[in-house]
Amino acid sequence: MMEKRSRLSTAAVNSPELYLSPEDWARLQAVNIRWNDDIVAHRAVVLDIYGPLVRAADNSATTVSRDLPYGEDSRHRLDIFTPAGAESRPVLVFMHGGAFTRGSKSVDGAIYDNVPLWFARQGFVGVNIEYRLAPAARFPAGAQDLALAVQWIADNIGDHGGDPRKIILMGHSAGGCHVASYLLDPETGVAPHDSIVAAIVVSGRLRLDVRPGNPNANNVAAYCGDDPAVLERCSPVNHVANARWPMLIAIAEYENRYLDAYGLEFASRLGDAQGRAPWFVQLRGHNHTSAVAHFNTDEDWFGRHILAFLKS
Repeated sequence: MMEKRSRLSTAAVNSPELYLSPEDWARLQAVNIRWNDDIVAHRAVVLDIYGPLVRAADNSATTVSRDLPYGEDSRHRLDIFTPAGAESRPVLVFMHGGAFTRGSKSVDGAIYDNVPLWFARQGFVGVNIEYRLAPAARFPAGAQDLALAVQWIADNIGDHGGDPRKIILMGHSAGGCHVASYLLDPETGVAPHDSIVAAIVVSGRLRLDVRPGNPNANNVAAYCGDDPAVLERCSPVNHVANARWPMLIAIAEYENRYLDAYGLEFASRLGDAQGRAPWFVQLRGHNHTSAVAHFNTDEDWFGRHILAFLKS
């Protein structure tokens, strides 16, 4: 490892190249440079690369409680990941993506279990949320489901070793949009719970658009419609003035088109609103999916960066 590291530039020290086989690194690079040509097919390649690495992790010290209902809908379900001996531990709540119309908290028994599992190994109680999808559930259903889940967690997480007064929200892609909407947008009709202490948004859709270049424009329309005025009003980036929590914003180097620019825009506006630059990171060498698929593998730089943010 040290010999390989010495041959890499400083900018590449946190690259997935350090942690993947040469063959898998070549596969990842191949889909990275063509990411937006076929996101669904390229996502499948990423899951094929990282699935075995995630499954190889030793999670024996973590107890998993599956499919606990937090509401009346069949998708109002969550999983809890509790480290051995947990008592009053901070709680990391993860909300998966899926372009508003698809996705689940556990794609194949590995992704996205890997995110709360990694945090459980760091001493957190991890929670993975499933929620209703468009077009059956339209804006602001995602934020409203998150509100239901957070209330359930605050009421019950003590029974699973968590501290109901220390809840951190983490959302990826559409899940990042739902986290930001829940915290910032008064039009959702829900108020953020007092237990929220910080938020992490990874590759979030922080501006809702149906631009021709958006590979998920139809999915956005399924959730919010295609009226430009409505999309503008419902975009989390326009509500950053309501942010009263520390927030970390992350984007991948190879993003779903426009999401990197929206993440930068959100971070800039958040800095203006809070009077200081927010924590921000670009995950070099990663794409929209691998930005979270690499959790609970040997590559943990981003996770460590999050821990530093939470300690700051």
